[in-house]
Amino acid sequence: MPELPEVEAARRAIEEHCTGKKIAACSVADDLKVIEGVSRSDLEAALFGKTILATLRKGKNLWLRLDSPPFPTFQFGMAGAVYIKGVAVTKYKRSAVSDTDEWPSKHSKLDDGLEFSFTDKRHFARVRLLEDPESVPPISELGPDALLELMPVGDFVESLSKKKTAIKALLLDQSYISGIGNWIADEVLYQAKIHPLQIASSLSKECCESLHRCIREVIEYAVEVDADSNRFPKEWLFHFRWGKRPGKVNGMKIEFITAAGRTSAYVPELQNLTGNQSEKVSRKKSTNVTSKKNVDAEESPSEKEETYETSKKNETAEDNKGREKKTSETENDRISSKVMAKKHVAVAKRSLRKRSKSSQADL
Repeated sequence: MPELPEVEAARRAIEEHCTGKKIAACSVADDLKVIEGVSRSDLEAALFGKTILATLRKGKNLWLRLDSPPFPTFQFGMAGAVYIKGVAVTKYKRSAVSDTDEWPSKHSKLDDGLEFSFTDKRHFARVRLLEDPESVPPISELGPDALLELMPVGDFVESLSKKKTAIKALLLDQSYISGIGNWIADEVLYQAKIHPLQIASSLSKECCESLHRCIREVIEYAVEVDADSNRFPKEWLFHFRWGKRPGKVNGMKIEFITAAGRTSAYVPELQNLTGNQSEKVSRKKSTNVTSKKNVDAEESPSEKEETYETSKKNETAEDNKGREKKTSETENDRISSKVMAKKHVAVAKRSLRKRSKSSQADL
């Protein structure tokens, strides 16, 4: 599933190659599952003749700021990807497709002949046409962006101390921090030496600080290399976690469990349950995933109850959010496109400075 680095790579590619250009032609696939809330013809008509002013992102959602609304938004789902003809956007491990297989699934042609396409071979992505993307779901419901808005370490430590849910489930909760998906969660927990099922509030201050640092470093590095997994450090868990195959990372055994409903890779030698949860270690080992056959039978009854309770709480919270949005304007609660664009620029400048220093060092 494309996560923050992959979506950011797509945003940067569109920003670099398409900003300021007019959409001279637009073709939308006849896919009612992916194209949500708007007809194919209306989407084509809304984009035709518009000029792309900016490309914005929050979490794993991307949208184009045109010279007038409405604006197209893209939720990448399991295998959504942006392709720009003749431009290498990203080499995301799990969504690599052949241009001949999908081009042009959904594409726009710009006034200088450049073409770009948003494709999804698994049909879990969503394309919407919205007047103000940041003011309505799903973007309005997202928590702080993990790259642009990661909370200060002190606030992060305090926040985790109040969370009674498993740490991986919390990291995957897009209303808490947006942009972290399965592989990033596994990676940062491995690097911080934290078990995926450890209750967040039970983590020590040192563990919380380590996790905060790992989130920042992993995401910034992945973004810096445009989500090209071939350039990720060789010691990262990322390279060994796919397919639930037995293996080792840095000489240590990798095992698989289900956490937050997702297959999760972890290293028992480094990532141990602590405190009251340490008594459950032997039971957790008996539920390790060794084949696809038992991947859905790994959670203990107590974990299923915790997942159910967490789900109900989240539903209640979302219902309350909905009622609040209907009764009052929440203009101060959302980040304006101008502010988000400035944050993207700031990150790009930091990246440019890093590359400049690296080039000087090489000389």
